[in-house]
Amino acid sequence: MKIGIGNDHAGVEMKQEIIEFLESMGHQVVNYGTDEKASCDYPVYGEKVARAVAAGEVDRGILICGTGVGISLAANKVHGIRAVVCSEPATARLSRLHNDANVLAFGARIVGMELAKMLVETWLNTEFEGGRHQRRVDLIMDVENR
Repeated sequence: MKIGIGNDHAGVEMKQEIIEFLESMGHQVVNYGTDEKASCDYPVYGEKVARAVAAGEVDRGILICGTGVGISLAANKVHGIRAVVCSEPATARLSRLHNDANVLAFGARIVGMELAKMLVETWLNTEFEGGRHQRRVDLIMDVENR
């Protein structure tokens, strides 16, 4: 799978380790984030990853900022994106299973490295269930289209 990853200054160190983790799992990773620890604006990186996912340049996206909230809000402004903030594996799993989330966000100041890896692995290894959930995802997308 081709994964786009983006981050602000708070997520630089975590991103590097998550990239290594993704590559060890056989994924191709495209880095849209900053590699500098100087303060920067998370919406820039949330949008970059979201646009890459929406355009089909990457299959899914992963975003890291201090909490995961701000960067996911920016990503969710891009048409076709269903970004979710997770800090525990059950939500990561259900966001894929029921919501077909295409962008995962988490906070480098909220979750530790091992939990971040668990979130990523759970999220990437869970397929969308479809069925009644497809109708609900379609309703979400209808809201976006109005």
